Amino acid sequence: MKIVPDQCQVSQAMDVIIGKWKLAILLHLLAHGPTRFGALQRAVPAVTPKVLTQQLRELEEEDIINRNVYPENPPKVEYDISTYGQSLEPILNAMHQWGLDHMAYKQTRDKKEDNGV
Repeated sequence: MKIVPDQCQVSQAMDVIIGKWKLAILLHLLAHGPTRFGALQRAVPAVTPKVLTQQLRELEEEDIINRNVYPENPPKVEYDISTYGQSLEPILNAMHQWGLDHMAYKQTRDKKEDNGV
C-alpha cells in the first residue's frame, strides 16, 4: 500500500479513537457487549464520571458506539459498539499484535545489547 504523505488520513482515524480512556471503553464493549454506565466505570476505575461521559459522547458522535435508553423507571441506559464501530475490531487486534511483537523485539534487542552483541 502506498500512502501519499500529504493525503494520509491516519491522524484523522487516530483522532476518533485516541482519548485517555477511549481504547479501554472500546475494548470492554467489544469483549462484553452492551454495558451500563456504572459497569463501564467499574471496568475503568481510574476514570471520573465526567470524563467517562465525555469520552462516551465523543464515541457516540462518531457513530462508534450506540447509547440505548430503555423506557423504565429509573431509565436504563446501555452502551454498545455500533455496526460501524465493529469495523475497528480488526484494526485494534492488529495493533495489539504489533504491540506484542514490538515488546518481543525490544526484549531480544535488549538481550543482545546486554551480551555486547
